[in-house]
Amino acid sequence: MSDLQEIPNKPLRKGYTTGACATACVKGALLGLISQKKQEKVSVMLPVGETATFYLKDAIISKERSVITTVKDAGDDPDVTHLAEITATVSFNTTKEIIFKRGEGVGLVTLPGLEIAVGEPAINPVPRKMMTTVCHKMLSDYNLTDKGVTIEISVKDGEKLAKRTLNSRLGILHGISILGTSGIVTPFSAASYIASIQQGIDVAIANNETELLINSGARSEKALRSIFPDFPEVACIHYGNWIQETFEKIHKEKAIKVVNMGIMLGKASKLAKGYTNTHSNKTTWDKNFIYKLALDSGYNEEISSKVLALNMAGRLQEIFTFDAEEPFYQMLLQKCYEHCYKIAPNVTLNLYLINNNNQVISYKKV
Repeated sequence: MSDLQEIPNKPLRKGYTTGACATACVKGALLGLISQKKQEKVSVMLPVGETATFYLKDAIISKERSVITTVKDAGDDPDVTHLAEITATVSFNTTKEIIFKRGEGVGLVTLPGLEIAVGEPAINPVPRKMMTTVCHKMLSDYNLTDKGVTIEISVKDGEKLAKRTLNSRLGILHGISILGTSGIVTPFSAASYIASIQQGIDVAIANNETELLINSGARSEKALRSIFPDFPEVACIHYGNWIQETFEKIHKEKAIKVVNMGIMLGKASKLAKGYTNTHSNKTTWDKNFIYKLALDSGYNEEISSKVLALNMAGRLQEIFTFDAEEPFYQMLLQKCYEHCYKIAPNVTLNLYLINNNNQVISYKKV
C-alpha cells in the first residue's frame, strides 16, 4: 500500500464502509425474499448510532433466493473500493443460524492471526454482527424465527482491487475484505492502513515469526531485500507514515524480538527530529535541525550551511556522500534509533537508511 495522497484543502465528504454497504444489501435482499418485491433503497443503523440510506440496484428475486447490489460511496477518501459494486445473495436455511459464504471478489482467510478463522470469508466481526442483527430482526418481525439465513457477499472486480491492498500479506487471497468498525469512512483518517499494520504483525506472530522486516512501502522493501533476500513475506510489514503506531504495536507484542527497519532518507530526516507521523500533510523536514545535526557530526559551517539551501531532504546526498562511513548519516540514524527505542525499548532494532537509488546504509550502534 502506498502512502496517502495529499489531503484536499476543502471540507471533505464522509462515505460508508464495505461492511455498511454489504449490510444494506443483506437487508434489501432479505426483504425482497420475504416480500417477493424488489427494494430500491433501505436504511441501516450504523455502529456509530447514525442511520444511513443506501440505494439498491439489479435485484433478482425468486422463491429460493434474492440478490441485490449497491455501489459503495467512500466520500472524499482515496479508498480503493470507492464505487465498487457490492452484492448480497441471501437464502433461507434450516439451521436457524446466520451462515456467511464467500462470493466472487471477497477474500478467503488462509493464515492464522486474524479475527476471522482460516477458511472463512474475509468479512470482519463488526460487519458480521451488523448483518446478523439485521437478519434476526427481520426474521422476528415477520415471524420466521424457525429459519436461518445464508449470506453470500461478492464484490465486482474484487480480486483486481485486492492487488492494491496488503491483503495477500495478511494471507487474505482472491479478493478484498469486508471491513468497518463504525460504518463510516472518514476521509484520510488512515484507520484502515493502521489496522493493516496491526493485523500484519498479528499474522506474523501467529505464524511463529519473532523477527520483522518493516519498511515504509514496496520501494524501500525492495531495496532491503538485497540484505534479506530470503526473509519470510508473512513477517514483512509496511508502516507507511505511521511509525508511532507500528512501534506501539511491536512494543505491545512481546513475541517480537528483532525489528529490521528500512527508512527512506526523506522520512529519516523527519523521524530524526522526533516526527513519528511522517506524512507530508502532517510534517515537513526541519532544515535548521538537520543543519545543526551536520555541525554536531563534525562538519564545518561552510558544508553544514549548504543544508539550508536545499528544497528536499532527499538532496542531502548532494552534500554528504551516501556512504556508511559518512558521519552525517550515522548521526541521522542514531537520532532515528533513539525515537523508535523510546516507543519499543525491549526489541533489538536494526536500522537501514535507503536513498532514491536503492543504496542502503546500516546503522552502526556504538
